[in-house]
Amino acid sequence: TMKNPVPQAASLMLEKLMLLVHVRPLLAGSGGETSPPAPGYYDTSCFKRGDLLEVPRTLFIHFGIYLGENRVAHLMPDILPALTGDRRQIQQVVTNKRLILGVIARTASVRVDTVEDFAYGGSILVNHMDRLFEDQVLGSEEAARRAEKLVGATAYSLLWNNCEHFVTYCRYGAPVSLQTDKFCETVKMIIRDQRSVLASVLVGLASIVCLGLAPSTTLLTIFIPFFLWMAG
Repeated sequence: TMKNPVPQAASLMLEKLMLLVHVRPLLAGSGGETSPPAPGYYDTSCFKRGDLLEVPRTLFIHFGIYLGENRVAHLMPDILPALTGDRRQIQQVVTNKRLILGVIARTASVRVDTVEDFAYGGSILVNHMDRLFEDQVLGSEEAARRAEKLVGATAYSLLWNNCEHFVTYCRYGAPVSLQTDKFCETVKMIIRDQRSVLASVLVGLASIVCLGLAPSTTLLTIFIPFFLWMAG
């Protein structure tokens, strides 16, 4: 279990900020659901079982573990596993609405999809993170087996249990999220800069408007910079 490095109120604020960052690109293109590329769109001959696949998006990266035979295990926010046990419905491609509601409800599933459904037209990087964990890379078969054992419904958190935590646990033995850490450090740096105190308060107030925080959380949101500074 990962330890929470910031007070609960600061954690809540960071989760809501990351939710805004993740959801806005989806909303921008949600005028209609698009279809994934046809089978064979990607050349999977260069992929090996246990490979870590990355798909860079506009503001974040999606991760998965290749299982062989054009199958990828990946963790996706999804509200449907909390509403039904029908595997046929759950296995359908996750729509933006299902994903957004899953993030809000903190529910997800580790699912197995084709490479086309996983990447959804994006470019794929293979084992790009190995250079950062070169002494921790597990065997390819071990990574694949870990991924297969975790298939099914799971809890979700943008900060503590996302798709990157899933793949780093499978391939390197420990759940970490570099993009989450980078996001948190960036927020801390901005807040620690005395010249940005006003900007920090404005970000807190803007998040109340954009994310619909209850009035009772207003003071907590404004004082998040103090909590983050204490956590440093």
